[in-house]
Amino acid sequence: MAGSVNKVILVGNLGRDPEVRHTQDGSPIVQLSIATSDTWKDRATGERRERTEWHRVVIFNEHLCKIAENYLKKGSKVYVEGALQTRKWTDQQGVEKYTTEVVLQRFNGELTMLDGRGDNDGGGYGGDNGGFSESSGGGGGSAPAGGGSDFDDEIPF
Repeated sequence: MAGSVNKVILVGNLGRDPEVRHTQDGSPIVQLSIATSDTWKDRATGERRERTEWHRVVIFNEHLCKIAENYLKKGSKVYVEGALQTRKWTDQQGVEKYTTEVVLQRFNGELTMLDGRGDNDGGGYGGDNGGFSESSGGGGGSAPAGGGSDFDDEIPF
């Protein structure tokens, strides 16, 4: 095979509010903790079982960071598209550790809010067909996912 693909797509709920930090030059970095769940029926007992996986997501794109900071909160349902990256770091005791994260780079990644406007528990912001979508790909801008003609508020993107 001549090339390779590193692409991760997640649809899940935020386990906590977005954590916003800034680099020395003032660029924002947002960390998200996204939960995805799998449910099945246990063949032996007939009970319904569930397993939840937690995913670390890091956003470096300034526009996506603003959206995450202003409109996402714990419980929000999101669609995230990025790349898998593993980084090495040293803890306070000097032990080397590894962390694998889904990364949305400055020019490559997507964040879509899936909650509707009336969802109280998810902190959503959106129209009839979902939420707002922003892509950090090459020529993309932003567009409301559902046409967006019935929006009352101004959105800063």
